[in-house]
Amino acid sequence: MIEQPIVATVMLFALLAVGELISIYTRARIPMLMTAMVGYLVLTWIGVFPENILELSTLPALGAILIGPLIIHMGTLMPISTLKKQWRAVVISISGVLGALILVLTIVPLVFDFETAASGIGPISGGVVALLITTEKLNEIGMTAIIVIPVLIAAIQTPIGMPLISFFLKRYAGNFVKNTTATKAEIDSLEEEDQPVRFNIFKNNIILLFTIFLLAAIATILSEYTGIHYTLFSLIFGILMLNAKLFPQAVLQKSNSFSFMMVALIFVVIGTMGGITPQDVVNNIPPVLLILVTGVGGLALGGFIASKAVGWHPFKGMPVALTALVGFPGDYIICEEVSRSTTDNTVDQQRVFSEIVTPMLIGGFVTVTIASVVIATFVMGML
Repeated sequence: MIEQPIVATVMLFALLAVGELISIYTRARIPMLMTAMVGYLVLTWIGVFPENILELSTLPALGAILIGPLIIHMGTLMPISTLKKQWRAVVISISGVLGALILVLTIVPLVFDFETAASGIGPISGGVVALLITTEKLNEIGMTAIIVIPVLIAAIQTPIGMPLISFFLKRYAGNFVKNTTATKAEIDSLEEEDQPVRFNIFKNNIILLFTIFLLAAIATILSEYTGIHYTLFSLIFGILMLNAKLFPQAVLQKSNSFSFMMVALIFVVIGTMGGITPQDVVNNIPPVLLILVTGVGGLALGGFIASKAVGWHPFKGMPVALTALVGFPGDYIICEEVSRSTTDNTVDQQRVFSEIVTPMLIGGFVTVTIASVVIATFVMGML
């Protein structure tokens, strides 16, 4: 029965539904994605889920091609007027990654060795590309015995990072709602059903989705020729299309396809926990824990110092630095959960979401897409 794609999909979907319920009843203290990832790992270990459940379900294969379109959607959440104010998010995210780099490379070699420390710094900075750079270099120099360390860190850091980010953001959101009031423009914006677009043809859902996927394909092709990650091109396309008034704001929500695409992508994300065995965890607990503690501490400390320097509340800035641990779509999901759990007032929910989502997304792109790749390349080049 489990071999049927619909049955496998429902079993995976049940994880997300349980995670969502836990998130709602704990008011985002336990994020949905953390529950789903840990639940998938445990249920696979005890045999409730077959090891190939993701292959049996066809949604993860779909989710793999949806990253570009979803990043374009994120770009349509960012008017130029908002982006101009986000240089602080860039400074904070870079400071956080540098903090992690310094602490990991200073403390971990005192207990283990430089190679062990270096193997963890790429993943702790965020991103699959940094993980690939690390594992390829370790294979090249024959240090295959410690390859499991960066793999474990990449898998475990998201469940660790999400509650931390949620903790800080919830406190910032509570202060934000308490100390600020909605302006007339914000209320009018919320009540406005449709954002104006230049051409009525883009109000057709099929045409709109075709254009989104076309731009995602162009971003992928450009990435192959330029070496720049396709998600950056996708983000730029989304920003340009929004500000040229060719796309409405939150374009995938307007085309009634956002939730389904996010679910498919989440299936891909929880799959990163696959292949990890209890023995892997037991054998590598000491170095993995030390790298995680020093790395997370460095991200938070760097974010705190930079937040104070640029004039942001630390509870707003530190989560931006910590996005290196979760990346996309985790950062977006946390923003949704925090805004939903902070208040029952629809206007305030939208205000909180708008306040935190752009710096969080920018922080994620800076750390995961750019800084982690640079750092992994530099550090692994020292081996």
